[in-house]
Amino acid sequence: MDRAELADFLRKRREALQPEDVGLPRGQRRRTGGLRREEVAALCGMSENYYSRIEQQRGPQPSAQMLAAIARGLHLSLAERDHLFEVGGHPVPQRQLRGDHITPGMMRIIDRLEDTPAQVLNHLGETLKQTRPAIALMGDDQRWTGKARSLGYRWFTEPEARCIYPPEDHDMHSRIFAAGMRERYGRKLPRVAEYVDDLLAKSPEFVRYWSEHEVGLIYTEGKRYLHPQLGVLDLQCQTLVDPEQHQTLLVYTAAPGTEAYEKLQLLSAVDFSTL
Repeated sequence: MDRAELADFLRKRREALQPEDVGLPRGQRRRTGGLRREEVAALCGMSENYYSRIEQQRGPQPSAQMLAAIARGLHLSLAERDHLFEVGGHPVPQRQLRGDHITPGMMRIIDRLEDTPAQVLNHLGETLKQTRPAIALMGDDQRWTGKARSLGYRWFTEPEARCIYPPEDHDMHSRIFAAGMRERYGRKLPRVAEYVDDLLAKSPEFVRYWSEHEVGLIYTEGKRYLHPQLGVLDLQCQTLVDPEQHQTLLVYTAAPGTEAYEKLQLLSAVDFSTL
């Protein structure tokens, strides 16, 4: 670990970012360019004291997980992310694992959707980032570890994963999850075969849908969510795909004047402790 290089690199990247780049208001009292340390710490999901100690060349060596969080918070490119790991004293993640790194462009987009349910998923269906309204709508999907990070995997192994959708839609979701896994399996994307083998061993239901060999299934009429406080929300789902990273940005909307639109406005009042 090169403390001086790490501190200098983080400071320069922090000073190069403007509040607008990460969806923050500039404010009238801001006298200098760049982000403040407390703002970067919040973006990275860590305490201001912890982040400040790194910039001040103090404290313990950051873990690989912390460095990954910093890379996302500072909107680093892949080359910058690799350099961060090098000066931070950790092996550079292999190419096939880079699907967890959200590109700066995708980060800028989702940062501007702070009042809208939106999330970024990788090719395994693992949630890499959610807006607060998305967490209020479907729960915090970033809390999972291991294979359970994938909603498609949880769908066939954890019954409670289905509670966010109305029961009458469960068959449709099962077919779409299995079809999506089949397509990614055919493209030989990283780790997909591992997930498929595990699901074939654990879930007779997955075996049944997998054997049908369906592909190309999509949500043609939007998605319905079953919220514990707001009931059913009929939403449209727009997607933006980053083919290089095999990531997808999902944005959930409803037409103004509809019941679903009114319910979306109430998401800001949802108590996160109950999710």
